Amino acid sequence: MEEHVIAEATVIGSRDRDGKLTIPKSPFSPGDKVFKADENLIRQMLGLTRGDVYIGMLDGQDIKVNLDANNLVQKHCSILAKTGSGKSYTGGVIIEELLDKDVPLLIIDPHGEYATLKYPNDDKPEALQRFGIEPRGYADKVTVYTPANKTLNPGADKLFRLNGINLSTKDLRQLFPDERAQNQSGILFEAISKLKEERDTYTIDDIIYEVGQDKSKVKWNVINMLESLNETGILSDNATTVYDLVREGHASIIDMKGVNPDLQQMIVAKLGSELFEARKLNEVPPCMLVIEEAHNYCPEKGFDKTVSTDILRTIASEGRKFGLGLMVVSQRPARVDKNILSQCSTQIIMKVTNPNDLKAISKGLENMSSNVEEDIKRLSPGVAMIVSNYIERPIHVIIRTRKSKHGGASVPVVQTSFIEKIRDPPAERKKTVTGMRGIGSLLKIKPEEIKKAAKKEKIEPLENKEEIEEKERKKELLETKNKQKGHKGQKEPKEN
Repeated sequence: MEEHVIAEATVIGSRDRDGKLTIPKSPFSPGDKVFKADENLIRQMLGLTRGDVYIGMLDGQDIKVNLDANNLVQKHCSILAKTGSGKSYTGGVIIEELLDKDVPLLIIDPHGEYATLKYPNDDKPEALQRFGIEPRGYADKVTVYTPANKTLNPGADKLFRLNGINLSTKDLRQLFPDERAQNQSGILFEAISKLKEERDTYTIDDIIYEVGQDKSKVKWNVINMLESLNETGILSDNATTVYDLVREGHASIIDMKGVNPDLQQMIVAKLGSELFEARKLNEVPPCMLVIEEAHNYCPEKGFDKTVSTDILRTIASEGRKFGLGLMVVSQRPARVDKNILSQCSTQIIMKVTNPNDLKAISKGLENMSSNVEEDIKRLSPGVAMIVSNYIERPIHVIIRTRKSKHGGASVPVVQTSFIEKIRDPPAERKKTVTGMRGIGSLLKIKPEEIKKAAKKEKIEPLENKEEIEEKERKKELLETKNKQKGHKGQKEPKEN
């Protein structure tokens, strides 16, 4: 009997009485009937029966995919993808869902992409209808803070400032991440200890003065770092606290545009430490810390050393016990600390092609086959592979359209094509267009299209190549006849 393959299937298994997925003990027999699975069966087999965070549709099916909010926040989440694949867009979708459930969020935003959460999405209403959602802005639930100033970031709602009164050695030691800077830390410790004995309150200016009294030449490095920090204006006697940032049903965005990378890392380290301590004492509600471009704040060993790495590792390993979740978003998985990625029980992976990044992802996923790695390379923009501890196997999901505006879209370099401008020219280009005879035929635009556009703009229609050649031929013929008749002394006939 001739055989030919019409489909390939992977055996997932079946549910036993306790709901556990088990693999059949004996293979199927040739000729067994195959039936199309209904929605309920697909949900049961893939583990999609629970969840309240609507993230999109199962690829190839009209089945909504919901992730579990508690699992997503408590056990951490990562979004990994190459640039342009939709990682920030997906992050925005999750943030929208968590805001709908009044989960407090603190978002570290290096490029100012999440401020548009305030405004409803008015683009492509048919896409919103496809996923069964309505446009919505979260202006009443989002506050944007800037560590810089309103000149560099005019869209910010408030200034973000760190406490500049009675700074401790621990607070300022973040300026000296290098282990070799022990002498500098020693000078700083002596200066602050002296100030604590003499004064009830002191500022960074006082610390700079005391460091200047030291006789060691190393003091100049310390003074340089302290003055650089002071010049940023980030220190204030009216500081922004975690109690201001973390509120029920509210998202606070720290927009880092215009902020020096070293200062960004210091801010993340400071906020992470204060947030972790506040959650241990139950002084702020359970919340989620979102780190965009995570490879800049918690890099893998060997790539860089930042002051924020240690506290982010601590949050990743211990935050679950205290109700502090972590979501890391990065376009370079290979450069993100592996201790942090390994603690993320939900991984949302979009298109990745770099071999080092693929290798880093495969190390973090259990039982990841080479076929799955090939799938990641071929993922389309907007499609994600989701791996979670309560989903039985990796699934492909079409990420839903955002309810709010997306602020991370690429800026178009070429606004309008040349052909479109010729077909339908703006008013200021009418004179230029009328002088471009014959361009229509060169661009292969139909004459009727040109005349239609000319009528619309009330300009002289362009002529095609054939019309111009015919006019030239008639003109030459008429000139020849006139010359011949001129020799006979006859009058030149009028042109018809």
